[in-house]
Amino acid sequence: MRRRNSGFTLPELLLALSIIATLTTMAIPQGLRATGDLRTREAAQYMARRLASARFQAIKRSTAHGFRFEPVGDDYRLTLVADGNRNGLRTAEVQAGIDRTLGDPELLGGHFSGVSFGLLDGVPDADGLPAGTTDGVRFGASKIVALNGDGSCSSGTLYVRGPARSQYAVRLLGSTGRIRLLKFDASRGAWVSLS
Repeated sequence: MRRRNSGFTLPELLLALSIIATLTTMAIPQGLRATGDLRTREAAQYMARRLASARFQAIKRSTAHGFRFEPVGDDYRLTLVADGNRNGLRTAEVQAGIDRTLGDPELLGGHFSGVSFGLLDGVPDADGLPAGTTDGVRFGASKIVALNGDGSCSSGTLYVRGPARSQYAVRLLGSTGRIRLLKFDASRGAWVSLS
């Protein structure tokens, strides 16, 4: 009588381990890309919510609210501000304390690791024009986004970039105050509306 062995042979075990190693090697980069994209999307949604909240406060109080963006290296620090003398938000008045700050300055990367304001190289701006700059805050020279008491706001775009070439945009449409969220689809080479 032959005794039956219920275990695996060494070649079978090595084959199973090599298949597992190959699948893991393929899955890890995909997982990291997905995690980076999710983090970037959450950062863009965070900014859209912050803008919507500031717009609500401006309407509720009939006083302009907004965000001041200050350059820090190749990123920006943002601060929530409110109009203190009912003549609109102005950089000089923020610096003088007339237009008051409503919180501490923050970096987007402080909440979402690896995420910052900016436009990735080779990505066109959300209007479809070739990007002339990688600047992520496109609201005029003052770098202040104003949300007014009548519901209107500054027109412009915030570009949010993250790991694994993730690119999102938060657009504000001036007269309506509408906030739109867009994602750059690299496979199609086009911006896709998410809201």
